[in-house]
Amino acid sequence: MSSPFSSTGVETLSFLVRQISRTADGREIVRPRDFAASELTIGRSTECDIHLPDLAVTLHHATIRQTGPSGAEIVAAAGLPFDVNGRSTERAEIDAQRGANIRIGSHLIAVSREADSDAIVLTVERVGAVSDASEAKDEEHAFSLASALPGKRVMAWSFIALVLAAFLAWPLFSFFTNHETPATIAANGTQARPIAFHADEMWSSGKLSQAHAQLENNCKACHVQPGVAVRDSSCIACHANVHEHADPRRLAASMPQPNAGQKVQLAFKGAFNVPEGRCADCHTEHEGAVAMAPTPQKFCSDCHANLKSRLTDTAILNAGDFGTDHPQFRPAIQTSALPPVVQRLSLDARPIQDEGVKFPHNVHLSATNGVARMAQTMRADFGFGKSLACADCHVPDATGTNFRPVTMEQNCQMCHSLAFDRIDGTVRTLRHGDPAQVVADLKAFYRSTGPVRPISLGGNARRRPGDFAAQATQAQFSFASATRYGRADGAIRATFSEGGVCFECHRVIQPAQSGTGTFGIVPVNIPDRFFRKGWFDHASHQTETCVSCHAAPTSASAGDVLLPKIDSCRACHGGESSAKQVKSSCAMCHDYHRDGLAPEESRSRNGGRRGGTTEASRSIIRREG
Repeated sequence: MSSPFSSTGVETLSFLVRQISRTADGREIVRPRDFAASELTIGRSTECDIHLPDLAVTLHHATIRQTGPSGAEIVAAAGLPFDVNGRSTERAEIDAQRGANIRIGSHLIAVSREADSDAIVLTVERVGAVSDASEAKDEEHAFSLASALPGKRVMAWSFIALVLAAFLAWPLFSFFTNHETPATIAANGTQARPIAFHADEMWSSGKLSQAHAQLENNCKACHVQPGVAVRDSSCIACHANVHEHADPRRLAASMPQPNAGQKVQLAFKGAFNVPEGRCADCHTEHEGAVAMAPTPQKFCSDCHANLKSRLTDTAILNAGDFGTDHPQFRPAIQTSALPPVVQRLSLDARPIQDEGVKFPHNVHLSATNGVARMAQTMRADFGFGKSLACADCHVPDATGTNFRPVTMEQNCQMCHSLAFDRIDGTVRTLRHGDPAQVVADLKAFYRSTGPVRPISLGGNARRRPGDFAAQATQAQFSFASATRYGRADGAIRATFSEGGVCFECHRVIQPAQSGTGTFGIVPVNIPDRFFRKGWFDHASHQTETCVSCHAAPTSASAGDVLLPKIDSCRACHGGESSAKQVKSSCAMCHDYHRDGLAPEESRSRNGGRRGGTTEASRSIIRREG
């Protein structure tokens, strides 16, 4: 309570206003308020010192002022009277020591004075129904529709019944009238219900992803039993060829022990009959009509960050984050062509590959040697530049993620011609890739009408690659003079020996010393995919040049493994939580089910393109076991 005296010692008149309200059970609530002023306003306006929310009270109804330590005067401000001790008046003198009751509308203001204070106490309480200026009606009901509506209890039960009917009974009826199952959908490709709104769709928490958009109208394709979480059997009904990540027993042994929070989560799953490790744990749905969100990195790192501590016999190295905790790349390298041996070797070990072919990249990519000059002469026919480039041989396939296989017919034969005869404008060539047929063709050529001297497919007179047009008209292709069949052996040896057309690019298998058998070629196996456990998408790196990752211009041997090391990738890619680099989670390069396709994140990022494994790569995988 404020003092009735100012800081200068001069007496200051004041009021103490006590606003009284009552709860529903009749309990009294008092809200006191001090006014260090000699005059207060009373009215319906919220700006008045004493606010009386009553339509029978004007906005500024009266003013009460203190005239002495115990005296007060109340005056009507709008010409409307009020009652003082039961008498209607517009002005009254009040002795606070004796007390008085002022009635304005439905409110009673009791005037009194406390013994230990000079402040006049005004106790305000509502004692009657609030008036609406014409009748004594409660203000809460003056503008209410309560009289035109049923009671609150009736309306509450009515709304409960309406909600149960609209959001429980109707959806259940709609659900049970759909007798289509995932198996029948996969068999006949149809849905039982037409494409329209169905009541059970109200239970959906959001749109299905783009991968499952065709099931938008058929909830029962996944939710087979009401009130039961989606089971793996519903997923496998369509995804029949999905592989396990690993042997279930080893997979269970590789998982870390659950912490306290995970144990609580498992307990709740068990209570609600939700199996652990189901498909829906990773492939979450109803997140919107967008690509399905990739699996978080934590799902992989929980096991793989310390995998060797639980599976001591595994050959898989620990990996927790690409930016900070990932081993050096270990591509599948063919270290022996005959017999074929494929090993996963770390790039730190500088492995040497043996793909069965001789190809120096630096010779073919040179800008000054004879290969560059030859490319310039064929610029009009094949669109070469001033020299050969990587893109002249490595052409992206239809998916944009891989490259078409490099073949003799498409990439090499334009320069390395195997022509050996011409008959009336028709050029005869040796059969590439079939040594037995090459021997048979040469023997047949010499058996009939051969040249005066052996054709120059080998020896010191070997043709230069690309010089077919000039040599096709040379005298060695003349077959006017007959030759002996025995000269065929010399032509065959020259073809497969050092300096011959076959020996130039291939490793030749010599015939047995006994004279039986014939020449052979070490099989050529150029894999289109080196990373069996990972995936690289060339389409996402179109802004980079080939030489920024592959040191082909300086490679002088086909045994060089021209793959970038992990440090080269880390120049742009960091872990999932990286702030300055491309955020790269495990799902960007690895597929959990190992189905030979690009990971889901890579497929989503490239508009659904699906890269695959060719038969050549699959054959290597089978041999490796």
